[in-house]
Amino acid sequence: MSSSQRKLLIIGHTFPEPATTAAGHRMMQLISLFQSEGFTIIFATSALASERSVNLQALDIETATIQLNDPSFDLFLAELQPNVVLFDRFIAEEQFGWRVAEVCSDAVRILDTEDLHFLRKARQEAVLNGLSPSDANIFSDTAKRELASILRCDLSLIISEVEIKLLEETFRIPETLLWYLPFLITPPSEEHLNASPTFNERADFVTMGNFLHAPNVDAVRQLKQVIWPEIRKQLPKAVLRVYGAYAPQQIEELHNERAGFLINGWASDLKDAVQQAKVCLAPIRFGAGLKGKLLDAMLYGTPSVTTPIGAEGMCGLSSYGGVVAKTNTEFAAASVALYTDEILWTKLQIQGYELIRDRFSIHDFSEAFMQRVFQISAERSKHREAHFIGQIVQHHTLQSTKYMSKWIESKNSSQSKK
Repeated sequence: MSSSQRKLLIIGHTFPEPATTAAGHRMMQLISLFQSEGFTIIFATSALASERSVNLQALDIETATIQLNDPSFDLFLAELQPNVVLFDRFIAEEQFGWRVAEVCSDAVRILDTEDLHFLRKARQEAVLNGLSPSDANIFSDTAKRELASILRCDLSLIISEVEIKLLEETFRIPETLLWYLPFLITPPSEEHLNASPTFNERADFVTMGNFLHAPNVDAVRQLKQVIWPEIRKQLPKAVLRVYGAYAPQQIEELHNERAGFLINGWASDLKDAVQQAKVCLAPIRFGAGLKGKLLDAMLYGTPSVTTPIGAEGMCGLSSYGGVVAKTNTEFAAASVALYTDEILWTKLQIQGYELIRDRFSIHDFSEAFMQRVFQISAERSKHREAHFIGQIVQHHTLQSTKYMSKWIESKNSSQSKK
C-alpha cells in the first residue's frame, strides 16, 4: 500500500460530535492517526449532520451521503476503491459490510466497537431489573450480532482490556482479530499542569455526559435522588453543575437551585467547566468500554468519585485518579472527603495525571496500530485463511443480508414507480 494510494473509507452510523460525545472524540482520534500516515479520508453516512457535528471538510476530509438498501452504494464503492474501510459500530458493518466484501474484497475491513454494545445493554437490563451488573446475561441476540460482525472483519478495535479478556476467554475470539486501542491522549505538559487551578481556586462539584447515552441519564437520576441529598447534609452550600447535550425533559426537571442541583446543559468549553470544579461525580451503574468523562476529569486536574463500572478498564497496575466507591453511602462519603481534604485531593490529582501518562499516551499506541493495519493489508489472504470461520460467517451473512436488501430495493423501486 504505497503512501500515494492510501485511501480510507469510514462508514459512520452518525457524524462525529467530539464536543458532545466520547465516541465522537474517539473517531477524530482515529481520523488523525490515518491522516498522519498520508491516507485520503472519505467519511460516508446515511445520517444527517447536526449543529454540533464536526466540520469534516474543513479538516480535508471528504464526506458522502449513502443510502441503506440501495445499489448506488455499490457504484460508489466501485469508483472509490478504498484500501481500508472502517465501520464505526457493528450496526454500520451489518448494514454495509456485505457490500464492501462483495465490491472491494481487497480492502482491509476494520470495526471500531466503541464499546461492546451487547455488554452495555445486558448490564443495563440487569441493573434496571434489580440485579448486579455481574449477573447480566451477556449471551443475547445482540451479542450474536456483534460477535458475528467481529468475526467478519479483519480487525476489531477494542477500547478496554476488560473487553479484550471477555472476548478471548468467554467467547473464544482469536486474539489476532482484536486490537487494544484505548482513548489516545497527549499527556499534559508542565505548562498545562502549572496553569491548572489549585484546590483553593476551585469550587463546586461537576458531572457531565451526553444524555442520548442511557448510563448518563441513570447516573444523574442517581445523584439527584440518592447521593446528592447525602452530600448536601454535610455540605449544605455545595453546588453540583450538570453538563451535557440532548438532555430529555426528565433531566431538565431535576434542576433545583435551592438544592444546589443545576442542569447547565451543553458546555461549549468543557475544559473550563471541569477544571473550575473541585470534584467530578460519576455514579455509573451500567455501561461498557472506557468512560471518556473520567479521563477528561483527570486530564483537567479534577479528581473524581465513580463506581467499579465507571473505573473499569482504566487502571491496569496504576492507581486511579480519584475514588472508586461500591455503595451509595461510600460514594457520598468519598465525595465529601475529596471536596474538603486538600492533601487527599492533591494526591489523587497527581495520580490522575500519572494514569494518563502511563496508560493512555497516544505515543504508546499510534505506531503499533498503523503497523498492524499495513501488515494485514500486505498479508490479507493469509490473514483471512487463518480466520476461516470469519469467511463462513461472511458467506452466510452475504447470502441472507444480500437477498433481504435486494428484496427491499425491489420493493422501494416498485413503490417509487407507482
